[in-house]
Amino acid sequence: MPLAEVERWLDHLGSCSPCYRDFTELRKVREAKRRRTLFAVAAGILVVIGTAGWVLIQQHNETVLSQAAVLDLRNRSASRSPEQNLGEPPLELRRRFSQLNIYLPLGSPEGAYEVRIVTTDGDTLLNIGGTARLDDGITSLQMTGKASVARYGQCTMQIRKPPAEWSSYPLVLR
Repeated sequence: MPLAEVERWLDHLGSCSPCYRDFTELRKVREAKRRRTLFAVAAGILVVIGTAGWVLIQQHNETVLSQAAVLDLRNRSASRSPEQNLGEPPLELRRRFSQLNIYLPLGSPEGAYEVRIVTTDGDTLLNIGGTARLDDGITSLQMTGKASVARYGQCTMQIRKPPAEWSSYPLVLR
């Protein structure tokens, strides 16, 4: 309503109690609606900020966790049977990695190797290959490429230099 039209009602509003009460109620309703709107906007902003923060943290964690994984087999004894060596703690490996470095047991020759991760049921979760190189007396096998293992828990990592038999190592996927 334009200010010119409001002036003629101001005198009446100031002198009529029922009209003033109605005006006060309307003002309270308007203020309550305004507060609810502001609250909804603020809550929406907080949800957007929280979701964006969670996504950024997840991306950061995924980037950090998916970098390089190292498995050191230099002082491990391989098992040629499905039963694992009970005296040694299992190796640990993150489920996502972009590079896997395996330090092979002492005396391992250079050349092409195959690596696979199998479940206790014998299902293959990962099957990759690479070339081992000898550097400063350590034979290391470096494999690159994004890898993601869907399951976690107790598994077995098997390594072989074809056509040799598989050597097995206990492994826990985290």
